[in-house]
Amino acid sequence: MTAKQTKKQASHLNRFYYPLDQQVEKPFNWKQMLRLLFYLKPYTKNLLPGAIIAMLVSTIIRLVVPILIGTWVIDKAIGESNVSLLTYLIITISVLYLLSYVANTLRIRWVNILGQRVIHDLRKGLFSHVQRLSHNFFDKRSAGSILVRILNDVNSLQELFTNGIINLLMDIIMLSGIIIILFVLSPPLALAVLIILPIMFFISTKMRRNIRRSWQNVRIQKSRMNSHLNESMQGIRITQSFSQEKENTEFFNGVNTDNYENERIAMKKSAYFGPFVEMSNAIGTVILISFGAHLILTDQIGIGVFVSFAFYLGMFWEPISRLGQIYNQLLVAMASSERIFEFLDEEPNVEEKKDAKVFKDMKGHIVFDKVQFSYNEDRVALHEISLEMKPGQTVALVGHTGSGKSTIANLISRFYDPTKGAVKIDGHDLRDMKLDSLRTNISVVLQDTFIFSGTIMENIRFGRPGASDQEVMEAAKVVGADEFISRLSNGYETEVEERGNILSAGERQLLSFARALLADPRILILDEATASIDTETEIKIQTALKKLLEGRTAIMIAHRLSTIREADNIIVLEHGRILEQGNHDTLMKQKGEYYELVKSQFDMLDAL
Repeated sequence: MTAKQTKKQASHLNRFYYPLDQQVEKPFNWKQMLRLLFYLKPYTKNLLPGAIIAMLVSTIIRLVVPILIGTWVIDKAIGESNVSLLTYLIITISVLYLLSYVANTLRIRWVNILGQRVIHDLRKGLFSHVQRLSHNFFDKRSAGSILVRILNDVNSLQELFTNGIINLLMDIIMLSGIIIILFVLSPPLALAVLIILPIMFFISTKMRRNIRRSWQNVRIQKSRMNSHLNESMQGIRITQSFSQEKENTEFFNGVNTDNYENERIAMKKSAYFGPFVEMSNAIGTVILISFGAHLILTDQIGIGVFVSFAFYLGMFWEPISRLGQIYNQLLVAMASSERIFEFLDEEPNVEEKKDAKVFKDMKGHIVFDKVQFSYNEDRVALHEISLEMKPGQTVALVGHTGSGKSTIANLISRFYDPTKGAVKIDGHDLRDMKLDSLRTNISVVLQDTFIFSGTIMENIRFGRPGASDQEVMEAAKVVGADEFISRLSNGYETEVEERGNILSAGERQLLSFARALLADPRILILDEATASIDTETEIKIQTALKKLLEGRTAIMIAHRLSTIREADNIIVLEHGRILEQGNHDTLMKQKGEYYELVKSQFDMLDAL
């Protein structure tokens, strides 16, 4: 595969896998920028006013000094040979420069602290908001693209908050002050020198949209590259198992090349502004020398005014050049803030009412009242099903893949809301209840259990952070996890590494059982929870499961039907509909769908 083909393949797959990361064509959004600046509000009583005052002091000093040098030092002190005035002016200018140094030092220190705190607040707010979003949000986005927005996009705003905002104010004040002073000193010379400004403004306006679009492309491509990196690292074992390292590397090279090209183009376009300002400075200097010399020779201005003009002209193009850089920062910030606010404006599909009630002493009586649910318009997952799960009952959900088993579990946890009908617990519609009070009473054990980086103790305690070490160890003993934990080098303090890599699949599952038991839920959902456990371990855990299920409403989703024989009620699903239900013996006597499923599994075992 050639580099061109690889790049083309990467671009095609990027469009296929990341449809939500598209370029946004919008004008510069000042409302959005004001919304971004709102994050400065907590610091308007200390850091921000201090930084602004320090900026004003240094800016005023810079505006005053050229007048002192031109009008007073050259025209008065030197022109009139006044030594005492010259000495006084030298001391005054020295003190002013010292004061400016102190003010600049304080300004830089305060704006850096301000910027870091704002970025901290923004990232904290974004992460907290994402944590509250519904599963539907994560279904549409890769983990890598979410990481990019929380890390890279927020980092892109750092320069704006640490330097950009204060520098923008400083440069606007500086330019305004210089223009006013120039017209006071000599209107004709001021008009001649500043004639280049309208042309410069026209060209920079033409460049604006193009540069902004380029920086949007950079953000989008970084998101795609990070998404691919995240998938590659998560799936490295599959990649190596199929010897696809070369193909994976080639694909990444294509994505990386796209990222390089987009960043190169954006930097190239942004870099045009600097040389353009330098050219404008050169033109202004030529006009100053030629027309200024004419005005001196015709006695319309003095040498001191000419020298002041030279100072101010040198100072004039510096903030204009910096404004170009700040504008680039604003473009980057706008591209990033669009993506950040897109997440912040995302509302959970599962909304909590303002007057939502709290579950008190939940019993675990679950009722599905003519529930219909669709993940999208083209796919109906449940067709107006009605069922009841009594408190303390163990209910098994069986059926082929896509029959609606996991959907029922997701609705009980209220990860999604029904399209029609209602899911009720203890007679309360879940849409009327607080999410925390619901989910703290539910524990979910998945087939692919997630183990966090940290110790064994910390992972089990995740089920109930306030639990004591003794309670954690007791939960592990009940589910049979203590046996393998005691064999580890550091016991409960053993570091399990990322995703529990040092543990076997069965050991990770035992930890998830201990975590669920420690949480002491009223409702327990086991979604293929024993699928990753070998037969020997499964036999050991059956006794622990009885202890785990005791006094709780349990929903068991299982393909391995031997694990649900003791269930109080077995619900057989097919394409989102209930075909039959009853206990094992009842369903076997009916010789319906459940009977056929059991028979097919035992036939397979006999064949082995």
